[in-house]
Parts: sequence; C-alpha cells; structure tokens
Amino acid sequence: MMHPIRILGIDPGLRFTGWGLIEATGNRLRFVASGTITSNAKLALAHRLKQLHDGLHEVVERHEPQEAAVENTFVNKDAGATLKLGQARGIALLVPSLHNLEIAEYAPNLVKKTVVGTGHADKEQIRMMVKVLMPTATFNSDDAADALAIAICHAQHRGGAQNRLAAAEARYK
Repeated sequence: MMHPIRILGIDPGLRFTGWGLIEATGNRLRFVASGTITSNAKLALAHRLKQLHDGLHEVVERHEPQEAAVENTFVNKDAGATLKLGQARGIALLVPSLHNLEIAEYAPNLVKKTVVGTGHADKEQIRMMVKVLMPTATFNSDDAADALAIAICHAQHRGGAQNRLAAAEARYK
C-alpha cells in the first residue's frame, strides 16, 4: 500500500514567495493548502529576507511536509534583480533544509511542460491546469498557483529523481 507524501512547492520571489502543499499517493494528488508570503518593500534587504524565512518556517512547522520542490532561478537582463531573486531563492532552499526535508529543484520550463504540456505556458494556463488537476485547489496569487504547479511537477518526477539520487550515491560508496 502506498503512503501519502506531503510535498511543499515553493515559487521564490523577494516581493512575493508562493507556496503550495499537496499530498501525493501514487498518481493521485490532493490539494492541502497554499498561500503567498509577502515582504515589505520599504524594509532593508536583510529584513525582507528574514520575513520570507519566518513565513516559510511557519508554513513548514504548521503543515509538516516531507519533501520540498523549488523552482530554479532564471537569469534576466537586470543583474540586480537576478541577484535579489537568487537571495530569496536561497531562503526557499534554506528553510526546508533546516527542517531536514529532501529538496528538488526544477526549471520553469519543465514545471510548465509537466503541468500544462508546453514549456512556454503563461500564468493563466498554469492556473487553469492546476484547477483541472486539483479541483479543490485555492490560491490567492499567481505565485501560489505556480508553487502548486512546482509541487505537482515534483510529484510527477520524484520517483525518477530518487532513483537517480540512489544510483549516484551507490557510485560513491
């Protein structure tokens, strides 16, 4: 008998970090919760990162996920914005790690291809497909919908990732 696995998807951002929690039992997915953590743009960067940390910490403490998935950062033309996004992404990786969760990372195009069927889907298509895959899902922002899509992507790819990790560990023993 398969046991349900709670997966936390995280869509990192300095202004808004989306999170989505699902339960996966084999191929069956169930919506648990989602939300958006907001940092105060008037505060210094360090304080904004602490707000993201505290918000994600509360989510992990409250919902007790067993695994986490984080979207990879894409590089854009604004180096400063990319650096800030990278720092927010660092928080998104750190918090699950502090709770000893396995963490997977997925490229935005893979998330879109897994959930929508095309790697160049727009936000509306992602929102629509998340609702199709999990009709009871609710989300308060595109960031929360994206986080649910990241969790769904992980649910679909986690077996392959675990098998690759096990094979890599076996090579080093």
